Amino acid sequence: MKALVFLLLLAATTAYSAEPEYPKQGPDIYDREADGTAQIAAALVQAKAEHKRVLVKLGANWCVWCHRLSATLHESKPVAQELADDYVLVLVDVNHRNGKSRNDVVNERYGNPVQFGLPVLLVLDDDGRLLTTQETGALEDGGKAHDPAKVLAFLKAWAPKSRTGL
Repeated sequence: MKALVFLLLLAATTAYSAEPEYPKQGPDIYDREADGTAQIAAALVQAKAEHKRVLVKLGANWCVWCHRLSATLHESKPVAQELADDYVLVLVDVNHRNGKSRNDVVNERYGNPVQFGLPVLLVLDDDGRLLTTQETGALEDGGKAHDPAKVLAFLKAWAPKSRTGL
């Protein structure tokens, strides 16, 4: 069962391998065919089993800041470690450009967080309750990246208490 959940989650969160939707931004990081509701449901099963939170990153393949935040999440070793230890990451495509309208139901379910711009982060407990919404401008370094220290502090602040010793 765990293997099936892992494979479903992997398939739901792996970048779409077709031609990039917006080539100037590089390879797609959001699966433009994925159902965000199903992605989150699979992540919640994994989070419950592993006593983790779900970190939902709402964004779009055209969004340069979405690509930059993904880089910080994966390339900063302390951030990547915290993410692996305490979270199940879900990338939900909420593209609204070029006549596309994706995963509106996810945005609506969590109170229209995309009103804060993209990317935007949601932290869910393992029962799917929204704990916080974070616009990511506050996590930037003032230049062209997200500050790993700010991202790490955010992740640690919302990590499951049983895993942080609090």
